Amino acid sequence: MSLSPRTRRTLLRIVPFGVIWFLFAQIFLISDFAATESFADVPDTAIVLTPAIYAFATLAVTVVGLLVGAVELLFLNRRLSRYSLTTKLVAKTAFYVVLFGVVMLVTFPVAAAMEMGVGLSDPRVWDRLQAFFVSKTGLGTAVQMATSLVASLFYAEIAEHMGPQVLANFLTGRYHRPKEERRVFLFSDMKSSTTIAERLGHARYFELLRVYYDALADAVVDSGGEVYQYVGDEIIVSWPEAAGLRDHACIRCVLRMKRDLRDRAAEFEARFGVAPDFKAGLQAGPTTTGEIGALKKEIVFTGDVLNQTARIQALCGRHDADVLVGDTLRARLGDEEGWTFRSLGPQRLRGKDIDVEVFAVEPA
Repeated sequence: MSLSPRTRRTLLRIVPFGVIWFLFAQIFLISDFAATESFADVPDTAIVLTPAIYAFATLAVTVVGLLVGAVELLFLNRRLSRYSLTTKLVAKTAFYVVLFGVVMLVTFPVAAAMEMGVGLSDPRVWDRLQAFFVSKTGLGTAVQMATSLVASLFYAEIAEHMGPQVLANFLTGRYHRPKEERRVFLFSDMKSSTTIAERLGHARYFELLRVYYDALADAVVDSGGEVYQYVGDEIIVSWPEAAGLRDHACIRCVLRMKRDLRDRAAEFEARFGVAPDFKAGLQAGPTTTGEIGALKKEIVFTGDVLNQTARIQALCGRHDADVLVGDTLRARLGDEEGWTFRSLGPQRLRGKDIDVEVFAVEPA
């Protein structure tokens, strides 16, 4: 069974937490092993590593990392998104202190029992646990967990700003050398944005943009799209061609974006006195993709398909259409019951010498 684009994206965001905690676990476990081996008298609160305890500790730490990733990305970020940075820090600190306390309460007795070869009901296990919580060993364990937490949250913050797929591409060096590939592009531009900005003022218009992009996000995620750029009130979404064509994902995305904005129209009206809408153009074609930049690295797409898509989107006003599709993409999409493609005939795109047939997408 294939995973949905949303599930794949969620896993792509959570799995690095487990990897980071796993790697830090190896550093800390090896350090602890070297320390306990070199000490003549090992404190009762320290667990001497055996192969079985090492495997248990590695597994436990990795699972904790995955749990932290799931809680952070699926719960805490959503619940705390509207609060100030100070409130977020206090709330997260309190949460993780409790979480890590529970983790140590569960894992230390198991490791101690394994080391002593006794059951969890043995009173000596719980005597060691009590001593562990008030010992330097317990403090050291807490510092190790805090270090892993900070490293994983730092990674998550970078991934949030760059996008998990873009960061993964940087780390794997996928586009270190330019690659030719076929992609689908969607250019969407808010209607009457200048008038709305003048009406609301810069600060309120910026807040509207934040809510506007939030309203469009689910459609992009569920279609497997990647946000290439935000340019003012314009959003550029891209798919590898196979992913954009699969189950008509690119068309479903833009129509879902329209529907989600309509569903939140009352919210926009109540908060800003206006319900935004957009016009969009889509096209497919070859691109060259690679890392570029001297002072700031970015993964950049170049190719005529981007120019075509931007100019197709600009034709929406002339033809009183909300969504236009170029001929190359239309030829690869086929038909679908949920919408129709109405040909507008060959169009001369600005700056181009060859006409491109353009199609209006009309929901059934």
